[in-house]
Amino acid sequence: MQSLEVALGARSYPIYIGQGLLDGDLLRQHVRASQVLVVTNETVAPLYLQRICDSLQGLNVETLILPDGEQYKTLATLETIFDALLAGHHSRSTTLVALGGGVIGDMVGFAAACYQRGVDFLQVPTTLLAQVDSSVGGKTAVNHPRGKNMIGAFHQPRAVLIDTEVLQTLPERQLSAGLAEVIKYGLIRDKAFHAWLNRHMEGLMAREPALLAEAILVSCRNKADVVAEDETEQGSRALLNLGHTFGHAIETATGYSEWLHGEAVGAGMMMAAELSADLGWLPQEALVDLAQLLQRARLPVAPPAGMKPADFSSLMAHDKKVEDGRLRLVLLRAIGQAVVTGDFDKLALTRLLERMCHS
Repeated sequence: MQSLEVALGARSYPIYIGQGLLDGDLLRQHVRASQVLVVTNETVAPLYLQRICDSLQGLNVETLILPDGEQYKTLATLETIFDALLAGHHSRSTTLVALGGGVIGDMVGFAAACYQRGVDFLQVPTTLLAQVDSSVGGKTAVNHPRGKNMIGAFHQPRAVLIDTEVLQTLPERQLSAGLAEVIKYGLIRDKAFHAWLNRHMEGLMAREPALLAEAILVSCRNKADVVAEDETEQGSRALLNLGHTFGHAIETATGYSEWLHGEAVGAGMMMAAELSADLGWLPQEALVDLAQLLQRARLPVAPPAGMKPADFSSLMAHDKKVEDGRLRLVLLRAIGQAVVTGDFDKLALTRLLERMCHS
């Protein structure tokens, strides 16, 4: 097992990475009282729920199984978590456990932020995407038909427990989706990691345990460093949204049901890189390199057929990085060097959308 800390003063917490961590008493060590509600979904429950309950033996453990899918990341589903907490007479000292991917983690974290104005929660991510990104950093939210993650709160977990063995049961499409967020870290701030991914992508796709563990560790270290610098996204943390403005528009336009988040981010990162190249910031060879890396990870490099430039324009206007009506994007000055800027040629963005929506 390896561990690292998200350094946030009184809100600091550990991230544990290793094999077989679902068993044993590691999770229980971070439960401060006797009440626990484990929330998972119908896909993960048959695989891992009993093991989590066994690791919390002796505590007053209740479980809640939610439907699986981004389309259920809603206020209505959030209500079912509150219903379970209230029906079980959970007090302010209760602990919620999020056992699942990013959807479960985001919803359980948001429920924990709201219930009795804030209770403890623990992240036990079961997808690669959740392990390297959404479980770390305290961003919690639900979606709205007009925009992704627009209703939420910052609420840090007490700990993040990453069992790398669960990735062996992960569907291949979900593995690829997680690799989009892994690739992101190399692009925004870690050129050496980008080179490492270029060397080892086939091994990662083959789920070689040592390579997956290294990719998760480096990704979490990058995420932890950024969050420690800027917990509530007032500045540098926005760099973590590379590709997300385009990607969220894709997810919203397709009803949160056709593309996985990581797939939309993969296409979104390619769009951000294309715009960076159009602006003269990124050399053509870097663009080719990124397209090949994404394709080796079996990720899309263009938006879905049928999306129009107007779809992007209207949906991107609701992005969280819009300030005073001005759209800001995360773009690339170079591989390993991202910037958040609203100072770009808007005509170049228009041309990009027209080109990529008709490619």
